[in-house]
Amino acid sequence: MKRLIVDGMGQNMCHQKMKKRSVTKSESMTAEVLRNTFGTSNLEEVSQDSLRNRDSWINDPDWSKVEAWLDEHPDFSMDYFLRKATRSMVDAWLVSHSLPQSTVSNGVPVLSELDNLNSANHHAQQASRGGSGATTPVRKISAQEFEKGGLLKPFVTTIDGSPTFITFGHPPDYMSTSARHHRKSRTELKQLDERELIFELVKDICNDLDIRSLCHKILQNVSILTGADRCSLFLVQGEGASRCLVSKLFDVCPHSTLQEVEKKEEIKISWGSGIVGYVAESGEAVNIPDAYKDSRFNHDIDLMTGYKTRSMICMPIKDANGDVIGVAQVINKYGDSTFNSHDSQVFSSYLQFCGIGLRNAQLYERSQLEVKRNQVLLDLAKMIFEEQSTLEHTVYRILSHTYSLIKCERCQVLLLHEKSMGTFTRVFDLDHKDVESAEFENRLSPGDGRFPLNIGITWHVATTGESVNIVNAYEDHRFDPSVDEGQDFGHKTILAMPIRNASSKIIGVIQLVNKFDDLPFTKNDENFVEAFAIFCGLGIHNTNVYEKTVLAMAKQRVTLEVLSYHATASSEDATKLSSLSVPSAQAYRLYDLKFNDFGLEDPETLQACLRMFMDLDLIQRFHVDYHVLCRWLLSVKKNYRNVTYHNWRHAFNVAQMMFAIVTTTEWWRYLGEMEVLALIMACLCHDLDHRGTNNSFQIKASSPLAQLYSTSTMERHHFDQCLMILNSQGCQILTNVTSDEYSRIIKILEECILSTDLAVYFRKRVGFFDLVNSKVYNWSDDSDRELLRGMMMTACDVAAITKPWETQYKVAELIAAEFFEQGDIEKNELNITPIDMMNREKKDQLPAMQVSFIDTICLPVYEAFASLSDRLITLLNGCISNRNRWLELSNFSESEDDFKNGT
Repeated sequence: MKRLIVDGMGQNMCHQKMKKRSVTKSESMTAEVLRNTFGTSNLEEVSQDSLRNRDSWINDPDWSKVEAWLDEHPDFSMDYFLRKATRSMVDAWLVSHSLPQSTVSNGVPVLSELDNLNSANHHAQQASRGGSGATTPVRKISAQEFEKGGLLKPFVTTIDGSPTFITFGHPPDYMSTSARHHRKSRTELKQLDERELIFELVKDICNDLDIRSLCHKILQNVSILTGADRCSLFLVQGEGASRCLVSKLFDVCPHSTLQEVEKKEEIKISWGSGIVGYVAESGEAVNIPDAYKDSRFNHDIDLMTGYKTRSMICMPIKDANGDVIGVAQVINKYGDSTFNSHDSQVFSSYLQFCGIGLRNAQLYERSQLEVKRNQVLLDLAKMIFEEQSTLEHTVYRILSHTYSLIKCERCQVLLLHEKSMGTFTRVFDLDHKDVESAEFENRLSPGDGRFPLNIGITWHVATTGESVNIVNAYEDHRFDPSVDEGQDFGHKTILAMPIRNASSKIIGVIQLVNKFDDLPFTKNDENFVEAFAIFCGLGIHNTNVYEKTVLAMAKQRVTLEVLSYHATASSEDATKLSSLSVPSAQAYRLYDLKFNDFGLEDPETLQACLRMFMDLDLIQRFHVDYHVLCRWLLSVKKNYRNVTYHNWRHAFNVAQMMFAIVTTTEWWRYLGEMEVLALIMACLCHDLDHRGTNNSFQIKASSPLAQLYSTSTMERHHFDQCLMILNSQGCQILTNVTSDEYSRIIKILEECILSTDLAVYFRKRVGFFDLVNSKVYNWSDDSDRELLRGMMMTACDVAAITKPWETQYKVAELIAAEFFEQGDIEKNELNITPIDMMNREKKDQLPAMQVSFIDTICLPVYEAFASLSDRLITLLNGCISNRNRWLELSNFSESEDDFKNGT
């Protein structure tokens, strides 16, 4: 931490103005040393540039005094750091104590291209965040970087724990490797004995993972060890027969910098050619006192460089496995003498360590290139999947991304006909002239079939699934030269690969033509295009699915509009209903708990519903348009199917029972107008579009409804139908309520309709019965009222069991008939045996099943309501009376069976 304070002190002062404050004794001592060193005591005026080159001050006596003083005053060092340290200083300290920095050039870290790109991409993403995916920047990385090498900075973790590639606007000097290990001067090294010298030089390279920096250090150190004037290093590239030697650094002298050496043109030497090639091939070192007398020496290099080679040592650099990974060469020993055997021995000893260091650096570089490769592919995946609005847009993004990575004259994506292999339905292309045009940034789609197709090659890839990499198109028998006739374009190199979807079916071909600089497409290009083809296939497949989904949704909307039109009652019918006079509730006996609808015609049931709304003052309270209410009621009635029992008449009877309970008990005072409105609406809508079959049947038949709703299948469908009618034009009875009231009404409406599912009833009734039996209920409490509303819905839904026997028996016959119809479907269509309640063959057991139904479901709920209000004892008494009648029938049925069986 102390070193960070010393090294970062100047930079910190350059970015932050010091607040005026009294100078303490310890700070005044520091200021005095700074004044002697830099000519000023104001840290703000200490230039960042004067601190950047550590070599200029690392051995300065005054600076050593500052460091010594900080060592002796750790409390001040900590206090200074806590007050003055910036975020970048903290990150730099974490970096320097985690992974060794390798991208160092002449004591100053060199930011890789991707570091700058990360920063640029970050700002671009900030600018485009929240917008469409079309603004995502393309990472400007060439595929050639993966062939010639190049390093990224390592992943590190910042102080907040997030992984990042550290990017500094101006790379601070305290990030360099030399900040932790000071390189000794040549004078200092000459004072060491041979063993100490080699040890010191090994320390110099052991922590450097940048190949360029490492090679430069190796050559400078070799020059020191052997007294050579010039040194060169050649690394092995390629594998097998394609191996060659490439001059990583050439003609390095003891005083040359890495930047100067890197400007020199790269030299390639064939495997086994010249002295360097011989050493690489044989793995043997050579010590040549006179190069011009050796037949293997290539004089052309001297002619090219203007430097005369006299003597030289060439030695192989081997890794831990003994494989040659490079060749080091020293030229011309100082003093016009030749290299002796001792020079060779020292040279060889040092290169053993260098081989291990180089191998580690190569492995590290390879891992970093893999990180970069993964980032490119992640960018591609994000680019493809973040926006898949149209096929053209998706393909255009793929082509532009491919072009940015692998520079070539033309990129094409050809899509196959689904049923005719080898026939292309669409051809998208991107030409290098398109990229160079001013309109490129604003384009949203590629060209479409602008260029002639080399059908021979693309057809071969599409039909065989093989990838094709052609160095010279005119030498390949599959290429049709006629495609270039009359064109100002000629095919040279071609790389084509199949595009597959998620099922590995070939859906197209991606083709790149004529790589820039007349270069062939490499294996690295193949790897990238192969990965691109995979993402391309997924992107195209997903876009096709998306387009089909959008089309299906559009068709669905049209269908819903048509259904909504036919499901909604006409305005004329609503006008006719609204013009009728509505009799009183007494005239319809709506307050009667023993009510039945047998004497009412359908229009009268609608008028009776209007009377309920009137007497509950719901129309005035919620400003419901009377004509709209009439049309809503007609539409609700219209959306009940003509099934045996769960039809409009059943819904009307449930609503009447709810009206009777609310008015008889005066519970409307506890519930409030909003909840009463929701209860009446829920009763009228609770079985909308009922198909005459229950939830169990929907699951057994794997119906679309069961796939849509996993629980309370029919009840959720009833609620959705209720919402559809409420949102239909001319039926919006809640238009004039506030948004809060609307949300509250819809919430209660859903809760009440779902409560008619007996599975929900069994789940809720325990809590309700506990409240009633303990008499600790509080109807001003929302949760208690929710339980009450749910039980009220059940009590009204099964209320036929409380009506006079004639009514109860007739309703029971209707229910049984509907159940038997479901049982017949299960038996005939689903090939399953229905339960006894649904089995027509067990109809003689109906009385016993009715008794069981009353005991299990009905009696408990009516006993609870009778306990809550004496005015509801009628319901309990009716239920008990009907249970006795059903029990008599059950006993009679059993006696009749005994008589038939002779017992």
